[in-house]
Amino acid sequence: MGNRGMEDLIPLINKLQDAFSSIGQSCNLDLPQIAVVGGQSAGKSSVLENFVGRLDFLPRGSGIVTRRPLILQLVNNKAEYAEFLHCKGRKFVDFEEVRQEIEAETDRLTGSNKGISPIPINLRVYSPNVLNLTLIDLPGMTKVAVGDQPPDIEHQIRDMLLQFITKESCLILAVTPANMDLANSDALKIAKEVDPQGLRTIGVITKLDLMDEGTDAQDILENKLLPLRRGYIGVVNRSQKDIDGKKDIRAAMAAERKFFLSHPAYRHIAERMGTPHLQKTLNQQLTNHIRDTLPGLRSKLQSQLLSLEKEVEEYKNFRPDDPARKTKALLQMVQQFGVDFEKCIEGSGDQVDTSNLSGGAKINRIFHERFPFELVKMEFDEKELRKEISYAIKNIHGVRTGLFTPDLAFEAIVKKQIIKLKEPCLKCIDLVIQELINTVRQCTNKLGSYPRLRDETERIVTTYVREREGKTKDQVLLLIDIELSYINTNHEDFIGFANAQQRTAANVTKKRVMPNQVIRRGWLTINISIMKGGSKDYWFVLTAESLSWYKDEEEKEKKYMLPLDNLKLRDVEKGFMSSKHVFAIFNTEQRNVYKDLRQIELACDSQEDVDSWKASFLRAGVYPEKDQPENDDAMNPTDTLSMDPQLERQVETIRNLVDSYIGIVNKSIRDLMPKTIMHLMINSAKDFIHSELLAYLYSAGDQGSLMEESAEQAQRRDEMLRMYHALKEALVIIGDISTTTISTPVPPPVDDTWIAKDPSPPPASRPASAFVPPPSRPPAVRGPTPGPPPPLSTSPAFGVPPVPSRPPPGQTAYAADPNSGGVPLIPSRPARVPPALPPGIPR
Repeated sequence: MGNRGMEDLIPLINKLQDAFSSIGQSCNLDLPQIAVVGGQSAGKSSVLENFVGRLDFLPRGSGIVTRRPLILQLVNNKAEYAEFLHCKGRKFVDFEEVRQEIEAETDRLTGSNKGISPIPINLRVYSPNVLNLTLIDLPGMTKVAVGDQPPDIEHQIRDMLLQFITKESCLILAVTPANMDLANSDALKIAKEVDPQGLRTIGVITKLDLMDEGTDAQDILENKLLPLRRGYIGVVNRSQKDIDGKKDIRAAMAAERKFFLSHPAYRHIAERMGTPHLQKTLNQQLTNHIRDTLPGLRSKLQSQLLSLEKEVEEYKNFRPDDPARKTKALLQMVQQFGVDFEKCIEGSGDQVDTSNLSGGAKINRIFHERFPFELVKMEFDEKELRKEISYAIKNIHGVRTGLFTPDLAFEAIVKKQIIKLKEPCLKCIDLVIQELINTVRQCTNKLGSYPRLRDETERIVTTYVREREGKTKDQVLLLIDIELSYINTNHEDFIGFANAQQRTAANVTKKRVMPNQVIRRGWLTINISIMKGGSKDYWFVLTAESLSWYKDEEEKEKKYMLPLDNLKLRDVEKGFMSSKHVFAIFNTEQRNVYKDLRQIELACDSQEDVDSWKASFLRAGVYPEKDQPENDDAMNPTDTLSMDPQLERQVETIRNLVDSYIGIVNKSIRDLMPKTIMHLMINSAKDFIHSELLAYLYSAGDQGSLMEESAEQAQRRDEMLRMYHALKEALVIIGDISTTTISTPVPPPVDDTWIAKDPSPPPASRPASAFVPPPSRPPAVRGPTPGPPPPLSTSPAFGVPPVPSRPPPGQTAYAADPNSGGVPLIPSRPARVPPALPPGIPR
């Protein structure tokens, strides 16, 4: 056909189809195919069997026989056999077994209740008697559910057909029997819906040998009557008698050839009729259609190849025939794991995750937001602290009345407060440990190709991190013990006794940052009951002096401004039906905070956001609420409420000294904690991964078993590599074909408005002006017709021109379908004396 490049492409399209089916929807491309559509018993299966040249390899019976799409790939080959995609490696030589396998595979998904499924069965037939084609046999269209068929079977079948034929890359083979009203063909109607220009629709007329005597379909096959853009091709299939008698396909093809050559209406077009010509035409149309879709197909293949390259990258160093491949793979995997772990901790500019925080970013938040918040939560309870100082002074003086402020009381109180730092410091280490382990797990997920390697790597590194956890905690506790061992009252930031005596409680208030400095901006939800307006989202701005909220980020419409004086934070339990995390702000003097509310509840999407906002409030001087002591009876009111002036001055002095010194210790701990954790835990873990992990893996067991792939991963790798190479091969062939192949032009448009849009409305619904046959031309009447032929007219009911009469000299005949409402069908022709047949063709 002069289209050799395309002939090479069709098998490759079949190869791609197999690869796509096995790899899943992620590689779905609309590859060029031919879908066979038609009503039940229209002869679709017989047409396909004629293509293959085999008897009854497709299921037959009454009702819906084809209940799953059958993708039939015909490949020209010297040997003759069949293969199913779901039976890899098995070749079917007996085509009776092919039919049985189709039936079994259909029942496996749909059962025996005549249900249908859109999941296709892939069948490839190799034969020297076929041309390269890819066809899809679809269930026949029906109107009424019969037997066990579901009530909505018509809609199910229609939806399935549309799933295939709506694709622009799908050619439509519309099969219609010659003994039915072509204007109401279901196949042509549904084809017209998805292909209004007729570019993808090819008409096939079957059962030409079963037409009423004296009638023919010459005008239709010549595309003069009821035309299609790509025209019609007539075929003659085996009759039921031939099927029952197991008539050979070759004999059936010879009978079809004889029919067209001997029939007076078809002999002059016999070379353009029959199954062999239909095969050639479909092959040509498919190759031309593939060429028309090459630009789009090339673009999709290139896009698919780019997306696959990222996944195939990890397989590029995999060489099954390399004896040292497992060692190479192990070294590469361990090396990549170390790089990934370091990037997660230290940060990286390449492949930045914009949806989630990395392990390093989360650890940073623990160091600079969560840990300072935990320290501030240890802030002194003023009333309790003064009581403790008072008791310490009295116990140091004993029975004597002290004239001077005892420094031993200061030291005892300071040490007690320093000991309290152990809890937040250890909690900080626990939080960092958890993030480190999560980071290790995240990085080992990339080793999923080798399950045992992944598990061993995670176990070894996690065990090492746990070991470092103990050493880090010991070091942090040592830091606190060092602070306890010596109270340095000569520190440059310490206020000293002289300054402490001069300061008053008012001077000890916490320093805040610059009054106009904005500490944080962001969205928060104010939780309010539905009776008071319901919860709403606002844009909040926190400064050192106030908390304001606005309608949106533009900060033009301010809703409220709340001063921070006397405010504190309080935890609120998460609601049963709420997915948000909540905290509250309240006034310590029991005043309303917002409107008539004593506290306002602020909600965030995650606990991390809550902790971050709390840390921001700490910077603004808003601290968390303190738990009230449970045993208030232990406090003696006379000891706390009544003090002599001298004792009160001593308590105030020590209070100021403790506040100053604890501030120094907190500053030192906040600085040393991240350094200690980084040195003893995180940096040590990185060094271990880079220098010792490989040795631990070698000692963990046999290298061969360590590098064994999972069955799923091996299958995925093989399919991915096959897909990758198939795509590259397809792009190479497409590049060659696009410049060397010449396709035939598309036929010009035709007037196909004759195809009825509504499915055969009942007689009661037809308008009164519906077409009825003229009384002067009753159906099936022969005789002389006086005068010229009647002019063409249009039926107002269907918008379809009635069949024009083409009477030969002397007589005209009409054949009427009793179900067509009187619409004349195919005009009959007078009997002609058949011309002489070619030699070798019996009459």
